[in-house]
Amino acid sequence: MSKITDAREAVMVGRRSDGTLVRRPLSPHLQAYDMLQMTSALSITHRITGTIWSIGLVFLVWWLCAAAAGESAFNAVQWVLGSFLGVLGLMAVTAAAWYHTLAGIRHLYWDSGRGFDLPTTYLTGRAVLIGTAALTALTWLIMLITWI
Repeated sequence: MSKITDAREAVMVGRRSDGTLVRRPLSPHLQAYDMLQMTSALSITHRITGTIWSIGLVFLVWWLCAAAAGESAFNAVQWVLGSFLGVLGLMAVTAAAWYHTLAGIRHLYWDSGRGFDLPTTYLTGRAVLIGTAALTALTWLIMLITWI
């Protein structure tokens, strides 16, 4: 094995169980993925929706703190979240939460060792997308019915 001249290469070097040195492969960068491929797109979207879901939880904490702080603080938060942009944001967080949940269930299915063949992968991917749209619409329909 050649001598390491670049410090970045140090993390790529490991040892086998017999002690011999081995060079580990680098993870592929986003440029290596086909973004139009369903599996890549759903995987990246799963990570993005996890981030959106986390940001949505910050707004939930803000709403709860305002409720505890008093009527004026609560009314201010209600005004923000009840505005057109606030409702659009809440819809986006709802869709992100449903997508992230359904994609997580899909990953649990994969963790059981099933669903890796290509037809099943595409079937479960479509199910996640359709389920996200249906459950988001159902959530907001129920909320609007109870709200009005």
